[in-house]
Amino acid sequence: MKRSILDWIEHRTGLETLVRNFLYEEIPASAGWHQVLGSVALFCFLVQAFTGAMLAFNYAPTPGDAYNSVKYIMTELTGGRMIRGLHHWGASTMIVVVVLHMIQVFLWGAYKKPREATWVVGCVLLLLTLAFGLTGYLLPWDNRAYWGTVVTTQIAALAPGAGPYAVRLMGADGGVGVVTFSRFYALHTLLLPLGIVHLIAFHIYLVRKHGVAPAPGDEFRPRKRFFPEQVFKDTIAAFVAFAVIFTLTVAARVPLERLADPTDTTYIPRPDWYFLFLFQTLKFFEGPLEVIGAVILPNLAIACLFLVPFLDRTRVKRITQRGFAMSIVAIAAVGWSGLTAAAVSSTPKKVETSANGEPAVWAHLSPVELAGLGYFRKENCSACHSLGEGGTKIGPDLGSPRIRRDAKWMIAHFKNPQQLVPGSSMPPVRLLDDQLNALAAFVLKLTPNNASDLRSAPQPAVEGAMLYQQGRCGACHQINGSGVKLGPALNGLAQRRDKTWIKGHFADPQKFSPGTVMPPYKFSPRDLDRLTSYLLQM
Repeated sequence: MKRSILDWIEHRTGLETLVRNFLYEEIPASAGWHQVLGSVALFCFLVQAFTGAMLAFNYAPTPGDAYNSVKYIMTELTGGRMIRGLHHWGASTMIVVVVLHMIQVFLWGAYKKPREATWVVGCVLLLLTLAFGLTGYLLPWDNRAYWGTVVTTQIAALAPGAGPYAVRLMGADGGVGVVTFSRFYALHTLLLPLGIVHLIAFHIYLVRKHGVAPAPGDEFRPRKRFFPEQVFKDTIAAFVAFAVIFTLTVAARVPLERLADPTDTTYIPRPDWYFLFLFQTLKFFEGPLEVIGAVILPNLAIACLFLVPFLDRTRVKRITQRGFAMSIVAIAAVGWSGLTAAAVSSTPKKVETSANGEPAVWAHLSPVELAGLGYFRKENCSACHSLGEGGTKIGPDLGSPRIRRDAKWMIAHFKNPQQLVPGSSMPPVRLLDDQLNALAAFVLKLTPNNASDLRSAPQPAVEGAMLYQQGRCGACHQINGSGVKLGPALNGLAQRRDKTWIKGHFADPQKFSPGTVMPPYKFSPRDLDRLTSYLLQM
């Protein structure tokens, strides 16, 4: 019966023959681990396609709603943070793998006749991969995405003659806005996927047509089959790539800053890590020379990449004999690493600021008030109460000027809502007294003018304030005038100490401040990072 079913499928579709031809293709005897990168790149693309589709189910493709939908995905949707993390880190991994694959092909000289077209299509796929990163950068619509895209459009405008047309094509001739967002979204989800799928299929066809490039002298050795040995190696490599993506997703936070603010001219934009070298290159060219670093040099490098198989017409040599190719790769790697490291080291510490350049509204809160916001979020109070969004929920809008009580009433209400407001559907808040006090302090701080800004306070800073309160740091230190002056005030700490010093001081205060009465603190790495980051932003 099984054979009859397979014969029926084969007769009508030819699938069995197609699969057999694919799996049992002959490959050179020298094929091995160094040729798994192409398959890993394909796997990374499939991860991006799957996670992108999952995100699209809950993503709202309009600027303001986009930010809120991403925030919803990360904070409320089951598995949402994981899916976005896989998509974010999968993009970086895919770029790394594609670049490594190009380097491997270059070093082995696998672009030579008759594989010139395979190399050219691979170059186009590299550019499309970078285009995915560029267009997807804007879609969260936070400050980081907005101002990074502003810089991108300004660079595009520098192109001689074509600059105005490029900016108009991106919908940014009147500034980055709804039109820019719509076009980047269409490119990222419609046109680029359509193009890359067809080019991947064409690239695989060309690889199959000309075969895997053998090492010199390998032509006379017995050939082997793609399945099972090479398939096993490709599968192991794909598993390792996914393990890296998953580890990054769990260990590293995907950035989401506050809602894009076109008036925040103090924001210092930075591109994603794989474009930092280009960002640093621009610093060497100023004024009229800026077009050289922004347009001429990058396009010249791209042109040279495409022309590699037509410039190098020598016979194929073993990799150990390709010293010139190795030198080119080494120089490029050193240049890229040096420029990227310089860009990272010159990046200023991030301090959340408001539109007028002053610290953001949340940064003016005392630690107990900011910790209260953390308990507000922890207890999911926003399910029933709005914060300056209007009274559309079950409970009253806490940013409304009509909501005015004292701390004693608030704490009693949290403990027993029915006693103070008969008929209330609010359940008792199960927090300790000092936590209830913090929650009441936050609610009492709310006004119609600050409620919406406080609602968007970054979660790492909020968690840092909660840890500050739990550690009773205010018994010795002051922040924003709140606390005791036994130890030094912590406002402006970033101008005096760096993150490494602060973390070391928590672990061993006597080593860094001999004679101090401060006890050592043993925080988890995540908690220590949250608390340190909070202190550096004060």
